[in-house]
Amino acid sequence: MLGGGSWATALTKILSENGARVSWWLRGKDDVQHLRTTRHNPRYLSSVAFDLTRVFPSTDIAEVVKDAEWVVLAVPAAFVKEALDKLDRDALKGKRIISAIKGMIPGRNELVTDYAMERFRLKEGCMGVVAGPCHAEEVALEKQSYLTIGSPDVALAEQFCQLLRNRYVRAHAAADLDGIEYCAVMKNIIALTCGIAHGLGYGDNFQAVLVSNAVQEIRRFLHALSPEPRDLSASAYLGDLLVTAYSQFSRNRTFGSMVGRGYSVKSAQLEMNMIAEGYYAVKSIYELNRELKVTMPITSAAYHVLYEKIAPVVELEILKEKLR
Repeated sequence: MLGGGSWATALTKILSENGARVSWWLRGKDDVQHLRTTRHNPRYLSSVAFDLTRVFPSTDIAEVVKDAEWVVLAVPAAFVKEALDKLDRDALKGKRIISAIKGMIPGRNELVTDYAMERFRLKEGCMGVVAGPCHAEEVALEKQSYLTIGSPDVALAEQFCQLLRNRYVRAHAAADLDGIEYCAVMKNIIALTCGIAHGLGYGDNFQAVLVSNAVQEIRRFLHALSPEPRDLSASAYLGDLLVTAYSQFSRNRTFGSMVGRGYSVKSAQLEMNMIAEGYYAVKSIYELNRELKVTMPITSAAYHVLYEKIAPVVELEILKEKLR
């Protein structure tokens, strides 16, 4: 497990309680020491206690990866390159890689799986992605949750599903790697924009229209980029979008709401002390779309607010005229 955030913590809980041995890489020495001493992650989901006969925290990423059969990437997308570049190019050879990151590599505008394949010379068949409407906070509370593992190798996806299934987690396999991963990126942009609208005082009626239009925007973008048959009403797509757009646990919605209420991007980031993947995703998707030229008014509105510093109240007035 690579990453020390809430989702990495939740996945480590699921996997270790299901009997897996989890070597867990965290960047902070103090966090590793705290885990070893108290059995709790001091920063995220700190109510979860880990069995240290199954969970082995470390700051040595090469050591953590060395003997692993599966490598789960759960580092914020903004730090993926920094983390993975510490590894030798053959470090992931022969391993199965699962990305639990719902973001893109900033500056490269690449999916995490694409970057990993390029960096470590991997084939697509050894890659998978975790998606679905599943907040880490609810995993900690053992609320019923559903996950989808997307991979071109459905057998690989099913094997990882078996590691995840328990009394409160259902998991199923799907063959759509790119579509699921892009949708997971884009739903953060939509949630962020929903948050901006909420911060400005727009109500549920407007948000319902915004999310309905977002589904169409995602469909247009995916068709231009990866025109494979896929059912966007499935939980890996629509379910993930809905929970991120509406939930109290959604950091992207929270971040957007703060911006809508007048926070600067920097002050919102500092106060949250958590990564809102949608902030970086907006720029990546907007720049990708310069070539695709898909009609994407919601993504454009978020980009204008966050990167061109257009006042949220002005940009949302423009956006609402484009929605149907």
